[in-house]
Amino acid sequence: MDKIKVGVAGLGRSGWNIHCKTISQLPELYQIVSVCDKDEKRIKEAEETFSCKVYTDYDEFLKDEDIELVVISTFSFLHAEHTIKALKSGKNVVCEKPMATNLKDADQMIKVAKEENKILTIFQNRRYSPDFLKVKEIIESGIIGKVVLIKMYQHGFGRRWDWQTLKKYGGGLLNNWGPHLIDQALQLFGDKEEPEIFCQMEKTLTLGDTEDHVKIILKGKNSPTIDIEITLCCCYPQENWLVMGTNGGIKGTSNRLIWKFFNPSDLPPRKIEEQPTPDRSYNREDIPWKEEQIWELSETDKEYEKNFYKDLYDTIKNNKPLKITPESVRRVMWVIEKCYQIDGI
Repeated sequence: MDKIKVGVAGLGRSGWNIHCKTISQLPELYQIVSVCDKDEKRIKEAEETFSCKVYTDYDEFLKDEDIELVVISTFSFLHAEHTIKALKSGKNVVCEKPMATNLKDADQMIKVAKEENKILTIFQNRRYSPDFLKVKEIIESGIIGKVVLIKMYQHGFGRRWDWQTLKKYGGGLLNNWGPHLIDQALQLFGDKEEPEIFCQMEKTLTLGDTEDHVKIILKGKNSPTIDIEITLCCCYPQENWLVMGTNGGIKGTSNRLIWKFFNPSDLPPRKIEEQPTPDRSYNREDIPWKEEQIWELSETDKEYEKNFYKDLYDTIKNNKPLKITPESVRRVMWVIEKCYQIDGI
């Protein structure tokens, strides 16, 4: 097959542990030909692992004519600048989340991609998460009825003191975990209306100057209310998912989901009774629940990032529609910007 030649900029947690690892597991589709990082130890490791060219200067890296696709996994505050430079140098681009650190830069990235006629996609890999896809499948099937409320939680307790806790680098939980959950939430919320947004942020345990506790509520007239919590200040973590529907619901984690439902036609007919109940009790009836269904994460499911790169290959080489468009991720940036306007730290 015609391999896509990749250059990876930034060999930190994401660049090395996710992008390089995933791309190297698809040798029939991709080849890492170049990397760029200011850390000499990191580029030496990459050179030995992938037999690729190495650069410490980003501009020199972009001059490499072998590169067809650039993966931007540098500091968050550099995403827009590095993406725009890569697009103008004639490369297709995968940009890590957050897409940018403000909506204006995100719009400029989209504009340049169109002007240069190059593919720009954002690594919203959690849109491929097996638990999210299962929740979406159950909701869209209609078996749990009208969805009233979706709770999405990412809870933890602990201090952080790395670059992602500093404003000057585009740090903070809203830019770090926020894009994942907000992107999933917007897929479930739908695109028929823009949500009303409530946001509350706190700086609790972090040693930096950014937020490490975020509460977001998305609300619409014709969409489910979505409650998002991302925090490092919860010593009693809740499950990742709780979905409430008129005919059932879903609960669980990224590894295991449980759901149950009933058929409304199985309920006996009822009518309003204004007289007191004979025994002063509340109305009660047995709900004919279907047996609880269970989904569990498989070993194969854990490699879901591969699906992002498989789909991207089809877009670049086979002209298939781009699965994660920058315009769809612009909505994530819009929500994040609204949150900072409502309650910025």
